[in-house]
Amino acid sequence: MSKHYETAFILKPTLTEEEAKAKIDFFSEVITKQGGEIVAIEQLGVKRLAYKIAKFERGNYVAIYFISDGKVNKELERVYGITEDILRFIVIKYESKIEIEAWENMVNRAKGLPFKEYKLSETVREYRPRSPRRFNDDGDRRERAPRREESAEEANKEAKVAE
Repeated sequence: MSKHYETAFILKPTLTEEEAKAKIDFFSEVITKQGGEIVAIEQLGVKRLAYKIAKFERGNYVAIYFISDGKVNKELERVYGITEDILRFIVIKYESKIEIEAWENMVNRAKGLPFKEYKLSETVREYRPRSPRRFNDDGDRRERAPRREESAEEANKEAKVAE
């Protein structure tokens, strides 16, 4: 049974365009030789890394979307491990219906086709920064203001119990 996969890897930024293209073609060939079907390749370009990897501050990001029965993964990870020009790599399997829909959306984006842009769900509350702590003139923390759900009496009871 075929499953949906994505592999992303970071190439060294010192590679020329031709060398980077050759590496991408090499990994694509590994996938197809193991029975995988490449659906899309997305070159994200050279970007700044979150932290230094092998003294590099930048890396050339690439993502390959493919369909396979799962035999590809071990060989792909083995080849990634012995390739000196790879800084980091990951292979991701998409299984559930929602994940496969997201995978198809990413494939459409990689191919330059229209894709769905997701918005923040209405069920997620908006981020509200905490108000700064209030202190009285003595440097002690003031009593907190009662929440909307609780009355001032309940807040006073809690304060007395805390003392």
